Amino acid sequence: MAKEAKASAKTIKVEQTGSAIRRQKAQRETLIGLRLNKIGRVSELQDTPAVRGMIAKVQHLVRVVDEK
Repeated sequence: MAKEAKASAKTIKVEQTGSAIRRQKAQRETLIGLRLNKIGRVSELQDTPAVRGMIAKVQHLVRVVDEK
């Protein structure tokens, strides 16, 4: 049953578009938490309120590519 819930869980694909150079330490750590740390890198994450908050914190450095 856990596999069914996991398979139907929504995901969000995020791409880093801006550099982490000269950014606050918290923003750099947020990018690492999103599994992004290089421009052009794409990460597929679960669509949760925590992940949405992290994306909002660095919205000037990332873009949402796809939501499923």
